[in-house]
Amino acid sequence: MSKDFKRQEYARYKKLGTKWRRPRGKTSKMRRYEAGKPAMPSIGYRTPRATRGLHPSGYKDVLVYNMKDLEALDAETEAARISASIGKRKKALMLEKASELGIKVLNRQL
Repeated sequence: MSKDFKRQEYARYKKLGTKWRRPRGKTSKMRRYEAGKPAMPSIGYRTPRATRGLHPSGYKDVLVYNMKDLEALDAETEAARISASIGKRKKALMLEKASELGIKVLNRQL
């Protein structure tokens, strides 16, 4: 799970949004890590190398566009995510094929 880091004074000015920018002010309380201020990204928040970039299910998320892409997947380590541009009929065929091959599909609903 990733932490959502907030920009300094993001609540005060709507134009700042929630995108992260490092506080650089000389007297900035956030830059000095004072209590009561939003957290800043640091090395301690990094995820373990073994699980970095994986889907929460533990599989590598692979975007699939056709049957050929689906058949090329490794069922042990990779899970398919069928492209949004695929139609309902073709998606149904791909779901059928994935169940035959034992491949996990992350966006199963039709």
